[in-house]
Amino acid sequence: MADAIGNKKAHEYHLDVPAPAEGFFVKGNNGAGWGMKNRLARMFRRESGNTVMLAFDHGYIMGPTSGLERIDVVIPPLAPWVDVLMGTKGALSSCISPTVTAGKCLRVTYDTTVLFEDLSAGGGIVCDIENAIRMNADCMAVQTFIGAAGEARSLELLARVSDAGSRYGIPTLGVVAVGKEMERTEKFFLLATRVLAENGANVVKSYYCDGFERVAAACPVPIVIAGGKKLPEREALEMAYRAISEGARGVDMGRNIFQSDSPVGMAQAIGKVVHEGYTAAQAYEVYEEVKNSEGNTGR
Repeated sequence: MADAIGNKKAHEYHLDVPAPAEGFFVKGNNGAGWGMKNRLARMFRRESGNTVMLAFDHGYIMGPTSGLERIDVVIPPLAPWVDVLMGTKGALSSCISPTVTAGKCLRVTYDTTVLFEDLSAGGGIVCDIENAIRMNADCMAVQTFIGAAGEARSLELLARVSDAGSRYGIPTLGVVAVGKEMERTEKFFLLATRVLAENGANVVKSYYCDGFERVAAACPVPIVIAGGKKLPEREALEMAYRAISEGARGVDMGRNIFQSDSPVGMAQAIGKVVHEGYTAAQAYEVYEEVKNSEGNTGR
């Protein structure tokens, strides 16, 4: 019990300081519990409300991807320049130091490999909630197929993961998967992002498209855009700039960072767009400056 004798008599109620405004800065998550909000706050920066995620989970269906032959060599140097690392339990536990302070988004579902024509044909939970807790995950990622053969199964998995996450305070990232037959249109993404949010996703990962401002507005939780295929650096930065300007709350890039001629430069440039409002042209100058400095040091 605290000793009440000798306490300072002054009572400082800070009457001139207003109470903190109600509401949580991550869109759509004001009703979440403290633990889930704490994890989301490790993923999204309060100053900007946005996040830079680095996806390196490609090998779970593709095997060694160009640029990810050695995850242990390529990814750790990028961790200081991103807010969240997104990978599988195997890659995170074997290749990423537990001392890394970036948030961890853990892919918890598996899908069929690229040897199968229809990636939506299979799938299930490969990392349950107990494993996610043991790995101190900040988020759990679920691949979800809308308008494809595996839609019902993947939505069931999303709901199961979201329910478990709600129980233990771990948010769920719903990942919109686009099948070969699906058009990457505003109409499709309006449907897919809304369905994922309404089935329990706390954050949705989707693609940028024409009309994206309406997609972002109609989704009640934050949308983080996927980088997709490798683009020239200036084009990737332009896509990120347009998405953030039109309502995205972050980007989750993989190949457009780790396959870049300067992965560190690209990670820094993306961060400038997402968090500091840089235009694509301004961010490209950051990329070029870092790239040139690496060349001057003989990297």
